[in-house]
Amino acid sequence: MRFDIITIFPDFFSGILTHGVLRRGIASGLLSVETHNLRDFAHDRHRTVDDRPFGGGEGMVLKPEPLAEAIESLKFAPKDSRDPQKESVILLSAQGARFTQSTARELAKLDCIALVCGRYEGVDERVNELFCDRELSIGDYVLSGGELAAAVILDATMRLVPGVLGNEASSAYESFGPSDAALPEDGSGPPRSTHGSGGLLDYPHYTRPAEFRGLAVPEVLSSGNHDQVRRWRRERALEKTWRNRPDLLETAELTAEDKKYLETLKNTLTKTPSPGAV
Repeated sequence: MRFDIITIFPDFFSGILTHGVLRRGIASGLLSVETHNLRDFAHDRHRTVDDRPFGGGEGMVLKPEPLAEAIESLKFAPKDSRDPQKESVILLSAQGARFTQSTARELAKLDCIALVCGRYEGVDERVNELFCDRELSIGDYVLSGGELAAAVILDATMRLVPGVLGNEASSAYESFGPSDAALPEDGSGPPRSTHGSGGLLDYPHYTRPAEFRGLAVPEVLSSGNHDQVRRWRRERALEKTWRNRPDLLETAELTAEDKKYLETLKNTLTKTPSPGAV
C-alpha cells in the first residue's frame, strides 16, 4: 500500500515514520510512505505556494498551480477515470467529512492514497474539484494545517492493512470495531471471553499488579469463567459508551440483552442522588 503526502513541511513526518508499528510496516515492505514538498512545484524565485484570497478577507490561500503539478506528478489516474477501489486523492481540511474507523477500513482496502495537506486559510477550491475524490476532517476543530490530520489518517489506516500488526485480532477487538457477526467463523472469531465491539467503545482493561493504590482488579476477571468475563466486558463497554459517547448507541449493533442492560443502567444511574444532594 502506498501513501503520498503533499505538504509544505515534509520534515514534520520524519519522526512518526521511524517509530512503532508504522516503521515496522514500512520495513516489512507492506507499506510505502513518501512526502512531497509542495514548494518543489513552485517555480518562481521565492517558491511561492500561497496568495491572497479573491473577494478579500484574512489569511492566505494555497495556490492551485503548485498543488495541481504535485498531484499530477504522482501519476494517479485522472479524477473522472480513477478506480475508487484502488486509489484516492484526499484533501484534508476543516470543511471535510468526519474521519471515522469505518472510513479507515475503507481506505485500508486501497492500493494508493494521496493526502493533500491544507494550510493557511485553505486550498483553492478548484484543486478539490479537479483532483480530489473526498475531503476529510479528523474532528470538529481547526488545526494550523493538514499535517497532523494526515498523520492521524495514516496511522489509523495503515494498522488495518493485513500483516502490519503482529496480531490481526488487535484491530478487531477494540473501540469502533466490527460486531461478532462480522468477524470470521473459521476458529479465529471472538475469544470466548470477549466480543467484537459492534461500534461501541472498548471495555476497560487491567493488568498486573492485582491491586494498585487501593484499587483492585474486578474479581470476575480473575475468575477463569469465560462466560462471566464476556458478560462483564460487554456491560462495561455499554456503560462506557453510554457515559462518554451516547451518540454511538444510535448506530451500534445491539442485542435484546444489550438494550435491556442499557435500560437498567439508565434507570439505576438517573435515580442515584448526585454528590451532596439532601
